Amino acid sequence: MLATLLAASGAAGASVKPRALVVLPYDASALGREEQWLGEGVAQLVALGLAQHPGFVQIERARVRAYGQPEVWGETAVLQAARGVRADAAVFGRIERRGDDYVILARLLEVRGGGGGEGTVLEPVAAPEGELLARVAALPLAYAKALRVPLTDAEVARIERATRPTTSLRAFELYARGMIAVQRGSQEGNEAAVDLLARAIEADPNFVVAQYTLGAVHQSLGNRWKAAAQYRASTQLDAAYPEPYKALGDLFLAAPRRLFDQAVEAYTKAIELRPFYADAYVGLGDARAAKGEVDGAITAYQKALVFNPVNPKVHMSLGKIYYSEKGLYYESVNAYKRAVEFDPQLVEARMGLGEVYEEKGLYKEAIEEYKRVLEVDDKHTGALYNLALVFEKVDPREAIAHWERYIQLASPLQTEKDWVDVARQHLKKLKSQVKD
Repeated sequence: MLATLLAASGAAGASVKPRALVVLPYDASALGREEQWLGEGVAQLVALGLAQHPGFVQIERARVRAYGQPEVWGETAVLQAARGVRADAAVFGRIERRGDDYVILARLLEVRGGGGGEGTVLEPVAAPEGELLARVAALPLAYAKALRVPLTDAEVARIERATRPTTSLRAFELYARGMIAVQRGSQEGNEAAVDLLARAIEADPNFVVAQYTLGAVHQSLGNRWKAAAQYRASTQLDAAYPEPYKALGDLFLAAPRRLFDQAVEAYTKAIELRPFYADAYVGLGDARAAKGEVDGAITAYQKALVFNPVNPKVHMSLGKIYYSEKGLYYESVNAYKRAVEFDPQLVEARMGLGEVYEEKGLYKEAIEEYKRVLEVDDKHTGALYNLALVFEKVDPREAIAHWERYIQLASPLQTEKDWVDVARQHLKKLKSQVKD
């Protein structure tokens, strides 16, 4: 079954070159305060529509945070963010009131070589409040045209359907406000989002996207059972919606009972529903790797890169498996480097790269990677621990300083207890060897 899906997905992506896009909130500052949620709302609808076509690869909004969170996304800020996350283009715009109508002034900024950008202003979309959700469905199609991506009738229908997730404007407002809360990237924001999304579902119990998103927020908060319940509710409402199947795969993969077969089944179902679903291929690769099916994992990761070549986590996973399972040093290093090229904030990839360098005796390079981890997260205990170990080989005094820093930082953490005991032994031995 999976082999058939892989072949079909290859055919689906063969004629389409993916374009990496970042979809940003529309500028709604011209609206009244109670209407400004529309800026995020329109961006969410556009994102839902564009996700239905293999020609559009959306970069996670979380990666944009490293480049600032302006109150208004103007062209300068948009270009900076798009360049930072290595996007080919950025989707943004402005929303105004003209009489009784909302007017959406959609814009596209394509990133050119040399760091510049070429902007395109799309035809305005005007709609009274009661028709807003229906009219916004035209925006993803307009962006596809501006990006010169041909669409079949079936693709048009799929995009239009996805861009109309609910007929209730009130439910959609609550959903959009929930997504604004999620974008804060904090526990407080996620807790606020849970309340808003639950109210959105009360307003429209058939709002599948809200059901699924509530599950994702529960998962972020560590509420696995609530997350699973929401994902299953989503699949019951719409068995053709792939996101909850992929999310269930993630839950199975992380389950203490090692439900790897169930994870493979869930990811495979998601891919069956959307053959170009890159994140589902990533999950499938992780599940195959967990089962010890190394070649199957690599095949899945490589397929993920066909549909999303700028996904840093896929490159990171390949870097790990190339070295740990295949012993392929150069391939591993190149994969890790690609990961941090696409996301310099991805500390797990830098840690992996540092560990490969360390094992190969390239201590200078390992130290550089671990230090870069600490530039992103100065309380990263793993980087401090590894730095201390490497410095033992090249600079014992620096090793002492890093062991002391690690012990100070890690001692209050129950999860680090055993490692702190080891660190104290290293520190004691070094101090006995190094005299002032």
